[in-house]
Amino acid sequence: MKGIDMRPLHLIVIPLLLSGCGLKGGWLMTVGPDYQKPTPPVAKHWYAPAAIAHQGEVSTLSHWWEKFNDPVLSRLLAAAQTESATIANAKARIGQARASLIGADSMFLPKLDASLSSSRSSFSFGQAPFLRTQHQLDVQSSWEIDLFGGLARQQEASARQLESRTAAWHDARVAVAAELANAYLAYRYCEVQKQLAQTDADSRLSSATLLDMAAQAGLRNSADAALARASASEGKKSLLQQEAQCERSIKGLVAMTGLEETQLRQWLAPKPGQEARLPSPPPFTINAIPAKMLMQRPDVAAAERDMAEASAKIGVEQAKRFPKLSLSGNITPVFQNINGAALTLAETWSIGPTLSLPLFDAGKRAANVEAAKADYIAATSQFRATVRTAVKEVEDALVRLASAGQQLPQARSAAQGYQTNYQSAQKLYEIGLGNLLDAETARRSMVAADLAIQGLEQEKTSAWIALYRAVGGGWEKNTP
Repeated sequence: MKGIDMRPLHLIVIPLLLSGCGLKGGWLMTVGPDYQKPTPPVAKHWYAPAAIAHQGEVSTLSHWWEKFNDPVLSRLLAAAQTESATIANAKARIGQARASLIGADSMFLPKLDASLSSSRSSFSFGQAPFLRTQHQLDVQSSWEIDLFGGLARQQEASARQLESRTAAWHDARVAVAAELANAYLAYRYCEVQKQLAQTDADSRLSSATLLDMAAQAGLRNSADAALARASASEGKKSLLQQEAQCERSIKGLVAMTGLEETQLRQWLAPKPGQEARLPSPPPFTINAIPAKMLMQRPDVAAAERDMAEASAKIGVEQAKRFPKLSLSGNITPVFQNINGAALTLAETWSIGPTLSLPLFDAGKRAANVEAAKADYIAATSQFRATVRTAVKEVEDALVRLASAGQQLPQARSAAQGYQTNYQSAQKLYEIGLGNLLDAETARRSMVAADLAIQGLEQEKTSAWIALYRAVGGGWEKNTP
């Protein structure tokens, strides 16, 4: 059997070797704008109080939740990260972008396809039939040479898209963490409110019981006893309302974490003798330079990468208006015999370039370029809007922190005064020199002052969570 002539294979292998040169742009030129990373359009410093400069990095915030020293919060955060549909969708979009980048990379390499066929046929010329057996191998190769950088720009666009999707995934993780933390904070605050309501209700009930006994003995009038009973009923009603609110908070945590409610209640249940308390956030400082800090936010980073992708796509569309050069070739060895004779080889091959010239398309390619430019302008506007929103969120969180910090000392001082007033009013009533209405009014003021303190503590913690979210959280640079 005659051997296959392998010399034509170099006509297909040469493009493979040439493609290994790994040109970063077009062979002749690279059309389209070269992207320049923008500086966020923000002021040179923060205007809100409490923006203290430090090393300028918030990367340590990746472990910020651990510093709460709250195992329940850590468990709930882990469950929410696993269960969140938002994070799952963002992760799926990363997979799509990664596949798109692989496709863009593959366009630089020649495409190589092969097919193998075998057949048996019979034919005659008015005599005994001939039996022919044929085995055919067909190897085809095609390669587009990136003359004007269209493929390079497509690869650039796909790479920027992957970076944007990765940043969006980090943003989703930070957002879910902040949302869960706020829900957990709301439940703990509700517990504190319920505890204060329980104490108040117990006190009112005790007073009502004592007054009933005194009224029956003729030591107090029936009007005071009726007022005390009404006050006790009001205290019980407030307690029931607070308990219902806490139950609703638990339902919300179940929905966010996907945990069984029985298990969640076990985690949330306070230890014996332990009072309900709010989570204590570890404070941190932020960079005094807004532009540097804002680029650490994943949503700002994603918007900036969207700009880079849109810029690269302008070059993709512009390259379509230039000539395209492709190289194709094939080798087709055919082994055949007739009537069982020895196999013989018939071999064909071809290779050659193809130059396609865009002549007339009624302005379609030019319109696509303009559309790509419009997309870039839209991406730029979106980036600027994202930056403005980020600045607002940081400033708002700083104002909230400063305001809560200023109000807390005043609230504590007021609570102390209301407590002293209540104690005095209660003693005066007990010795017969005061009236029950004054004592109950003083009680309400004291309870309201205690609730105000807890409300400010809750606001302060919520403001820290908002600041964590506003500065971008502690998103790591890894990918899923």
